[in-house]
Amino acid sequence: METKEILTNFKNVAVVGFSKDPTKPSHKVPMFLKEHGYHVIPVNPTVKEINGMKCYNNLEEIPDRVDVVEVFRPSNEVESIVEQAVRRAKKKGDVKVVWLQEGIVNENAKRHAEENGLIFVQDKCMYKEFTKYIEGN
Repeated sequence: METKEILTNFKNVAVVGFSKDPTKPSHKVPMFLKEHGYHVIPVNPTVKEINGMKCYNNLEEIPDRVDVVEVFRPSNEVESIVEQAVRRAKKKGDVKVVWLQEGIVNENAKRHAEENGLIFVQDKCMYKEFTKYIEGN
């Protein structure tokens, strides 16, 4: 599936590592997505809410539908996040995509996600891809 199709078809985004710091990309990118019609769900066990949105400790706690798991965590943490996404996809049937933000790469996680039927994107910024494919900039 192409990046444009992911951005067009999947609007429920759980953001693992959503920062409460408004100066960080891990805050700016999810807020941009929210402002552009995505349902953004923060996953950050260190705070209760960000900008009025309830934060969850992990993917499995989220009661809402999750299409995309967007990851703002170090590459060495990605395998456990993908494992949560795979468990959730098997249990709830909702997760379709794991998206690692720019600078985050993990080939073992990629293999595990794809072996379990998930689309895997790594080392790409959702904001930059949105502006390129959806806004045409």
